[in-house]
Amino acid sequence: SHRSRGSRVRQHLHCDSCYSRRCRARVEPSASCALLPCRLLCGAVFHLCKEEEHLLLCPNVRVPCLNAQYGCPVQLPRSSRAAHLQVCPASVVCCSMEWLRWPVDDTNPNNFNAMQDNMMKERETHGEALDVAMALVDQSDLYARLKMKPLYPELMEQEEEEDIKEESREEVAVGGVQDQNPSEALPISSMSESHAAEETAQSVAQPPVINMEKYNLFEMMFSMERGACAVAQENADKGRSQKGPAGQRQDKSSPRSCPPPDTSKTGLAPWQEGVLERLGQELTPQEYNMYVVHHGRMLLAFGQIEACTSREKDFVYGSLEPIPVQTLHSFKVPVSYRYKRRVHLNETAARVQTEHRSVDTSDLGAGEDDWFGDEAEETLLGYAEMAVMGHKISETKGADGLYVDFGTQTHSFRTAPFKRRTTLADVMVDRPLKLLLQLQAETVNSRNNRASCAFTFLCGHTFHRREFATHFRNVHSDIQMCLSEWFEQQCPLAYLGCTYRQRRFHPSTQKATVTYNQQLRCFNLRPDVLPSLDGKAGDGEDRLSSLPYEVLCHMASFLDSQSLSQLALVSRLMRQVCSSLLQDRGMVTLRWERTSSSHGGAKWKSKPEVWEFSHLFSAVDSWNMADIPPISAHLKVCPYYQKTEQKERVALPFLTEKQQKSP
Repeated sequence: SHRSRGSRVRQHLHCDSCYSRRCRARVEPSASCALLPCRLLCGAVFHLCKEEEHLLLCPNVRVPCLNAQYGCPVQLPRSSRAAHLQVCPASVVCCSMEWLRWPVDDTNPNNFNAMQDNMMKERETHGEALDVAMALVDQSDLYARLKMKPLYPELMEQEEEEDIKEESREEVAVGGVQDQNPSEALPISSMSESHAAEETAQSVAQPPVINMEKYNLFEMMFSMERGACAVAQENADKGRSQKGPAGQRQDKSSPRSCPPPDTSKTGLAPWQEGVLERLGQELTPQEYNMYVVHHGRMLLAFGQIEACTSREKDFVYGSLEPIPVQTLHSFKVPVSYRYKRRVHLNETAARVQTEHRSVDTSDLGAGEDDWFGDEAEETLLGYAEMAVMGHKISETKGADGLYVDFGTQTHSFRTAPFKRRTTLADVMVDRPLKLLLQLQAETVNSRNNRASCAFTFLCGHTFHRREFATHFRNVHSDIQMCLSEWFEQQCPLAYLGCTYRQRRFHPSTQKATVTYNQQLRCFNLRPDVLPSLDGKAGDGEDRLSSLPYEVLCHMASFLDSQSLSQLALVSRLMRQVCSSLLQDRGMVTLRWERTSSSHGGAKWKSKPEVWEFSHLFSAVDSWNMADIPPISAHLKVCPYYQKTEQKERVALPFLTEKQQKSP
C-alpha cells in the first residue's frame, strides 16, 4: 500500500489541535511540522503529519465503486461515487411483482374451458394470445413446483421411504440435517409449497412410534417410589402403634387415632394425601385441570380420585395410555375411552345420520377407464384446497374427544407409485399440452402470498436500476394488468368457444406489436416491417455483416437492451458488436451455485461475475388505439352467433287483458 510523506513522522502536540489554514507556528521536531497543500489539488491545507489521514477523506482520490464486491470494475474519484450509482452496472434490481392464477373452475356454467381448448388447438396456425402464452408459462412453472408426495403419501414407493429413514439416520449421526435445495424446498409456492405442508403430510402418514422400553422404565421408577413411600408409611404407623402416650405398648389391631398428615409443606406428588385439596385452593382452575390431566393415571392408582367423574358419570377411564400428538387434527380417541351417557346440547340434531355400507365402482356405472384420474387436475385441486381452506381434501377432523370425522380420499393414477422427489412436471412430460389455469390473473393479498400459496407467481427478471421504472410501468401496469378486455379484446361469445381476439393498442411513437416470448418469459415489441423489407437476402447473403465494424456499433447503440441480447446470439461478429456496449448498457450480476461440503452439508458459492443485457424493450410513454373495426363487426360473421327468428305472433299482455274484458 502507498505510504505518504508524513506517515513515518509521529504526531505533534501542536498539530493534533491545529486546524488553521494560515498557521504560523514555528517548525519544531517535537512540537509542530510545516504546512502544505493537497498534492491532488482538492484545496485542502494541513500539516505534513496529517497527510495520510487526509487521503482517507480527499474527494480527488481514486477509489473503487461502492458495488465493487458485486462486480463493478470502475475506479473513480471519491466525489463521483454518488453520481456513478445511477449508471453503475452492478446496481441491479430484481422485479418482485407477484400475481395469483387459480385453476379453472369446472363448476361454473359460464367458464371459458371450451374457448381455451379451441385456442390450444389453433395456436400453431393463428398464433397465441398474450394471456394464453403467459398462462402456459405460469403453468409450466407451477408443474415444476408442485410435488406429489404431500398430497399422495400413500402412493409413494416403499423403497424410497426406507431410503429416507436411512438418510435421516445418517444426517443425525453426522450432527445435523443437510441443507436442502431452495428450488426443491418450496413445493406450494416458494415457490409454491412450503416444507410445513410436506412435514405435516409425513407426520400424518407415518405417526411417531412410542418407545415402550422407556415407557416401562418410567413406570417401574414410579412403582419403586410408590413402594418406598408405602414402606415408610407402614414403619411410621408401626412405630406409633407400638408406643402409647406414656411409653406403653399398644395393640396393632386396635383402631389408630393418629392426627391427619400435614400437607402444608408437601410437594406436587400425586400419591400424597390431600394434594388435590391443597392444589384446588392454590392453583387456578386451568392449572388444576392440567395437573389432573397429566397425573390422571397415578391419581386413579393411589385412590386420590374416583374412576368416574361427578357429572352424571359419563366418562369411564379404565386405564390411560400415552397418545402421541402429531398435528392439530390428528387426535385419536383412546381405546380406554368408553362412551356412557354423553350429553350434547345441539350437536345430535345437527349431525347427519350415517351408516356403514360397502359399495363398489360397479354400483356407480363406471368402467375400467374411469378408475384412473387425471394427475394434473386432481393435483391442482388438492393444492388449491390447501391454499384456500388451509387443509387437505377430506382431512380427518376431531369435533371433540368423542366424535371424529374420518375423511378418506382414494386416488388412482396410471403413473403411480411415485418416487420421493417426483413433481407434477415429471408426470406430465409426455402428455399433450392442456391449459388448466385461468387466463385472468389476480393480485396477491395477505392471505395468499408467495410463502403460503403455491399459485403465486413472481416476475423475477433483473434490470438496471434506471430501467426498473420503465419495466414496471410498461409491462405490469400497461400490459399485464390490462390484458383482459382492454389491451386485448375478445369476442363476447368466448364462453361458447369463440377464439377471435383483436389487439387494441400499439405504441404511439413507433409502429410495433406487443408479443410474448415464452423462452425468455417476457413481453417485447415486434416492429411492423414493410413488405418490401420483409424478404430474405438472395443466396443466403448477410448484407448486415458486410458493413464496417464502426457502423455496426453505431447502429447497435440505437437498439434496446432486449434487442441487443438477441442480436448477440446471431453470430460472433454481432456478439463482439454488442460486447462493446456492455460497459454503458449492460449490467453485471452474480451467479450462485450449490456445492457440497466435506461434512455432508451444502453451501452456496458465487461464480465469477456475468455481464449481460436486461429484457427491457424500448420505453413506451403513451399508447394509441389501433385502427381496427369494433368487436361488433365480428359478430356479423361469428360462427357461434346464432340468430333466433320469431315468426309466430305473440300477444302482448295488455291486448290479451283488453280482449277478455270486451263483451
